Amino acid sequence: MNGAASRVADSTGNWVDTRAPQWSRPYLRLCRLDRPIGSWLLLLPCWWSAALAARLAHSIGQTPLFLALFFIGAFAMRGAGCTWNDISDRDLDARVERTRSRPIPAGQVSVRRALVFLAVQALIGLAVLLQFNRFAVLTGIASLAIVAVYPFMKRITWWPQIVLGLAFSWGALMGFAATEGRIGTAALALYAGSIAWVVGYDTIYAHQDAEDDALIGVKSTARLFGARTKPALMVCYALAVILIGVALGLAGAGLPAWIGLAVFAAQLVWQIWRLEIGDPALCLRIFKSNRDAGLLLFLGLLADAVAAS
Repeated sequence: MNGAASRVADSTGNWVDTRAPQWSRPYLRLCRLDRPIGSWLLLLPCWWSAALAARLAHSIGQTPLFLALFFIGAFAMRGAGCTWNDISDRDLDARVERTRSRPIPAGQVSVRRALVFLAVQALIGLAVLLQFNRFAVLTGIASLAIVAVYPFMKRITWWPQIVLGLAFSWGALMGFAATEGRIGTAALALYAGSIAWVVGYDTIYAHQDAEDDALIGVKSTARLFGARTKPALMVCYALAVILIGVALGLAGAGLPAWIGLAVFAAQLVWQIWRLEIGDPALCLRIFKSNRDAGLLLFLGLLADAVAAS
C-alpha cells in the first residue's frame, strides 16, 4: 500500500504518515494519533480540574500522578471514542470529501478489526480509571453513555456540539472527583464553562464540512448559525470565560489563575476576530489553536495551585 495514497485527507506530513510501520498506520489513524488535537482538547478539562481541585485542597501532593494518569487516559479514550465514531459513521464518512479517506470507509480496516481495536483502547482507559478512588471510577464510567450516543446526534439535532461538549468536558468533573471524592459547585461551574468552550470550537471545526453536511442531511451548529457564526461564538466564548471565572471564584483562586483566564479569553477573542467561515483551512488552524488557549489557562491554574500549597 502506498503511504501517501492512504493518508487521511486533512492529516498529512505527520509522524504516522512518515515513520510508523505500514501495518500500524490505519490503526494509528483510526485512533487519531496522526491528529492528536482532539486528545489534547479532551485532556485539558481534566488538567484544569486537577489543578483547580489542588488549589481548593491547598495540596499538590497527588497532582503530578493525576496529570500523568489523565494524559494516558485521555489519549486512550479519545482513540476509543474516535474508533466508535468511525464505526458508527462509516457510511456518512464515505460520502464526505474530507472523511472518505478514513481507514474504515477507505477499506483499510474492517469493522470487526475496528471493534477489537476499540476494546483494547477501552481496556487501557479502564486500567487508568481504576487507579482513582471509587467515586472517581463511577464518575468516569457514567460518561460512557454520552460517548455512546454522540455519533448519532448529528442525525437528529442541530445541536450535536452540546452533546460533544457534555462528553469532552467530563474531565472537568474528574479532577475534583479524584482529589476530593465529590463534585461541588466549583466543579459544576468549570464543567459548564468547558461545555460552552467546546460548542464554540467545534462549531468552527464543523464549518469545514458544512457544504457536504448540507448535501447528506447532517446537522450541526455550523449549519444552524451560518452567517451568524461570529455572534454565536461571542455568546459561547463569553459564557465559557464567565463560567470558568465563577469556578475560579468558588475555588478561591489567586492571581496566577486569573491571569491564565485572561490570556485564555484573549485567545478566544482572537479566534473570533480572525475567523472566516468560508475558508476551511483557516477554520482548522483556528480550531487547533484551542489547545494553546487551554494550555495557557492550565499553566495559570497550576501555578496558582503550587503557590497555594
